[in-house]
Amino acid sequence: MSKADKKVSKDRPGLFAPMTLREVTVRNRIWLPPMCTYSSFARDGRPTPFHYQHYVSRAFGGFGMVIVESTAVAPEGRITPCDLGLWEDGQIDAWRWIVDGIREAGAVPAIQLNHAGRKASTGCFAVGYDGQSVPEEAGGWPTMAPSEIAFGGLRTPRALSVDEIHGLVGAFAAAAGRAVAAGFQAIQIHAAHGYLISQFLDPLSNERDDEYGGDLTGRSRFLVEVVDAVRGAVPEGVPVLVRISATDWAAGGWDLDQTIALSKVLKEHGVDVMDVSTGGIMSGVSIPVKPNYQVPFSEQVKAKADIPVTAVGLITKPKQAAKILAHGEADAVEIGRAALRDPYWPLRAANKLGIPSTEIPYAPQYVAGAY
Repeated sequence: MSKADKKVSKDRPGLFAPMTLREVTVRNRIWLPPMCTYSSFARDGRPTPFHYQHYVSRAFGGFGMVIVESTAVAPEGRITPCDLGLWEDGQIDAWRWIVDGIREAGAVPAIQLNHAGRKASTGCFAVGYDGQSVPEEAGGWPTMAPSEIAFGGLRTPRALSVDEIHGLVGAFAAAAGRAVAAGFQAIQIHAAHGYLISQFLDPLSNERDDEYGGDLTGRSRFLVEVVDAVRGAVPEGVPVLVRISATDWAAGGWDLDQTIALSKVLKEHGVDVMDVSTGGIMSGVSIPVKPNYQVPFSEQVKAKADIPVTAVGLITKPKQAAKILAHGEADAVEIGRAALRDPYWPLRAANKLGIPSTEIPYAPQYVAGAY
């Protein structure tokens, strides 16, 4: 985009403009991205009072959409033993009070569905073995992937059979149906950061010679089938989002051109928003981390695939976030680590940007504390 094109446009929606996706209207364009908390300490995939506090506080804090962290579609798809899950009907009820709390606070509750593939069964603060594979005697399990290629120093996965791939497509669809039954209003499919779907996408982690490998069509087949299955499992009015790593930052691997081509296909299959991130697929790569470092990728996907996108990655300041929308680089911004520090980031941002307190999304209980 040229400097002239990047000129701030008053016609573009601001951070606090609503955004409608199918039958769901999000009150603003400041969203909470999915960030793992590894806090299902009973290791049963069920959320706890911590998760209620964590997510509902940020809904009260003014976020438009609250996307719940990576939630496994199968027990062996958890990143760690303490991940959340929706792999069985018995987990649905544990979610309802959290979903209701998010909605009552004015935000749209969304959930990220995931299978970790070769990056599953790793450690966390609650389990130990941080950055390592958890031994089976400590609650770990064997992992699976498109090909028998390990990630870094993690255990080597076994290659999935075609029948198992078909089963996982069904697992994503079933989990999406459970999410809707729990009250979630939007579904995000995790196809980024080196987890199972992105392992299929990337030629550096997918060496299959069947219909799920080879060219871009083959490597993206699993994701397209998951999208079709999820789209068919949820009501027509429920938006479906896909999180993608626009590049793996490695020569010969997944890149922006493939991301754009894939995004065009996903739009045709009913995806409503591309959540554009990068990295996590290959270990040992150099990533030029700095403020807005991922925004050019979201800008290109938006422009060239003609699909709504979100931008994420070291977006921490209100004016910084506002400029991304004003320049047309994204349709919404996701505030991650800054939201861990400040659950009320949107309320503070609105004040910093000079928005009248009467137009800021305060809950009635907090109006007395308005800026």
